[in-house]
Amino acid sequence: MELKQWYLEYRIHKNRPGLLGDVASLLGMLNVNIRTINGVEGKTRGMLLESDDDEKIVLLGDMLAKVTNITITALRQPKLVDILAVRHGRYIERDSDDKKTFRFTREELGLLVDFLGEIFKREGNQIIGLRGMPRVGKTESIIAGSVCAMKRWTFVSSTLLRQTVRSQLSEEEMNDANVFIIDGIVSTIRSNERHHELLQNIMQMQSTKVIEHPDIFVRESDYDYSDFDIIIELRNNPDEEIVYDKFTESYTDDI
Repeated sequence: MELKQWYLEYRIHKNRPGLLGDVASLLGMLNVNIRTINGVEGKTRGMLLESDDDEKIVLLGDMLAKVTNITITALRQPKLVDILAVRHGRYIERDSDDKKTFRFTREELGLLVDFLGEIFKREGNQIIGLRGMPRVGKTESIIAGSVCAMKRWTFVSSTLLRQTVRSQLSEEEMNDANVFIIDGIVSTIRSNERHHELLQNIMQMQSTKVIEHPDIFVRESDYDYSDFDIIIELRNNPDEEIVYDKFTESYTDDI
């Protein structure tokens, strides 16, 4: 049978000596391999497992449910957030109401870059919005995520070095495999007709588009929040408010 990966997560109530060894021994008896293991935020432990028998995983869950010192919080085929939680030892914050919104701070740039890298590896059309105040690291994170995914990035509009408004791209740049970086303010407020035509063509491509300042992009265009597959928020600190009225009117090369 084909090997499948599973994500096991449990909360520890009493971390007695040998607890991890007992869990590992149980996995060994069931011939379930541990690929990765890590503590996840305090008294929670996550594991990426591998097995060729689904019934063994069901049996594992039943047996671990009887262990009094732990509570199973997840036993499923791994999602991207599970893989990154084990890899980094921390969860990605996700909006409880809008499940496609993920939140990061500057202290979590490594986690964000890893997250973007995995997203960018996916094929086909996807539109990603990236909210954040000036100089918080939005564009740099997109570029680093593209490097992690071994993808070429193409600036359609940007203010990273100077205000960039492209009106045409080369054949090599107009490649579905590229990651297209779009500044939602520049492309809607500071653009011209030729840029608008180019933008429409890119938005129809089967490729990854990352739009900085998605709220302005939605406000000033015909696109809607439902068009976005993922919304990412990047803040300097968890309490920072992302507001646009402070810089949309003076959108200069310093941003």
